[in-house]
Amino acid sequence: MSIKARATGALLAAILSTTAFHGAFAAEDTIKVGILHSLSGTMAISETTLKDAMLMLIDEQNKKGGLLGKKLEAVVVDPASDWPLFAEKARELISVDKVSAVFGCWTSVSRKSVLPVFEELNSILFYPVQYEGEESQRNVFYTGAAPNQQAIPAVDYLMNNEGVERWVLAGTDYVYPRTTNKILEAYLKSKGVKAEDIMVNYTPFGHSDWQTIVSDIKKFGSAGKKTAVVSTINGDANVPFYKELGNQGVKAEDIPVVAFSVGEEELAGLDTAPLVGHLAAWNYFESVDNPANAQFIKTWKAFTKNDKRVTNDPMEASYIGFNMWLKAVEKAGTTDTDAVLDAMIGVSVPNLSGGYSTMMPNHHITKPVLIGEIQADGQFETVWQTPGLVAGDEWSDFLPDSKDLIADWRKPMSCGNFNVATGKCGGKGS
Repeated sequence: MSIKARATGALLAAILSTTAFHGAFAAEDTIKVGILHSLSGTMAISETTLKDAMLMLIDEQNKKGGLLGKKLEAVVVDPASDWPLFAEKARELISVDKVSAVFGCWTSVSRKSVLPVFEELNSILFYPVQYEGEESQRNVFYTGAAPNQQAIPAVDYLMNNEGVERWVLAGTDYVYPRTTNKILEAYLKSKGVKAEDIMVNYTPFGHSDWQTIVSDIKKFGSAGKKTAVVSTINGDANVPFYKELGNQGVKAEDIPVVAFSVGEEELAGLDTAPLVGHLAAWNYFESVDNPANAQFIKTWKAFTKNDKRVTNDPMEASYIGFNMWLKAVEKAGTTDTDAVLDAMIGVSVPNLSGGYSTMMPNHHITKPVLIGEIQADGQFETVWQTPGLVAGDEWSDFLPDSKDLIADWRKPMSCGNFNVATGKCGGKGS
C-alpha cells in the first residue's frame, strides 16, 4: 500500500469510525477494543456510563503510551437493550472490526446471548456486572459480583443486623433475578425461614405501574414480623418503583429495601429524599475514601467535563477488568486470545475499595463486599463491609445441582464445571 493510500484509508477510518478515539491511526497500528453496551432502550440508564468509563480508561492508557507499543482504539456499538442484537453486534466486533477483547453486557440475558459467539470465534469478554453465578466460561472473565459476593452477604446483614424475618424477593423477569432468588430461597430456608415468610414477585423490563405491587409488599410486611425487600429489579423500572415506595410511605425503618442493581448512577435520576436509609449491596461505592478512588473520581469528572457525573460499582469492575487485561497482554507479549486466557489467571491489580483484586482460576475475582445506606445527596454511606476480600464462587453451594461443581481453567483441568463427586467435567461451563 502506498503512503498516500494508507493516509487516505486512515483518514476515512477516522471519519467513519464509531469510536470516540480521535487519532487517525492505520488499522495495523492500533489494538482495537470492543465496547458492547446498550446506549438506548431500557438498560441505557445503566450501561451508557460503562461505555463512557471504558472510553476514559482507553484514553488514559493511550496517554501512558498505549499497549505493546500501539495505541488502543475503542470500537463502540449499541445493542439497544435488544438481547439477540447483542450476539449480532458481538460477532460484528470480533469478525469485522477485529477487536482483541470486548468489554460489555449488563443483563445476564445479554451475556447468555453472546456466549456462543465468543466460544465460536474464540474471543474474550469482560463482564463487569453482578450476576447469578451458575456459569464459568473459558472465554469470559467475570469482574462483577457472584451471589456470594453480594446477595448472600446482603441477606446475612439484614438477618443479623436488622432482625429481618420476612422476605420479599422482587425482580425483573429474566435469568439473573430468577436464578439469584432461587439461590436466596434455598439459603433462607437453610436458615430456618418458612415458605410462607418468602414472597416472590417478577415484573417485565421497563415495568412502570407499581401501585398494586407496593401495596402487596406493605400488606405482606404487616404480619408483625420485620420485613425487607431484596431487589433484583433492573434498568429504568427502578425509577417508578422507588417513586411508588415514597408515594405509599414505605420507609426504610419499616420495610428496608436492599438493591443489587441500584447504584449512584440510578439514584442520580431520582428524588432520593424518600429513599434515605434504604440499602444497596455492592463491592464499591463512590464514597469510599482512599487516594486511588479520589484520583479515579477526579479523572472521571475531568474526562466527562461534568462535576455532577457519579461513579459506581460496575465502573469499578470495568476498571479492574481493563487493567487485568492490560497486565495479561503485557505478560503474554501478545493480544492472541489463547495466550491472554492463560496469562489472566493469577493477575492482581488494585481495586478502588482498598487492596488488590486477583483473577482466580474460575475466571472470577476477589473483592470486598459493602452494604451502603442511601443518603439524601444520592451517595451511599457504608454501614457494613467484609473484613477482607471474598473470592467469587461460580457454582452455588445452596443448589443441589451445583454444590459439587467447581471451575478451574488452568491446564490440565481446563473445565468450567468439574464435578468433584464424580471426577468428571460436565462440558462448557454453564
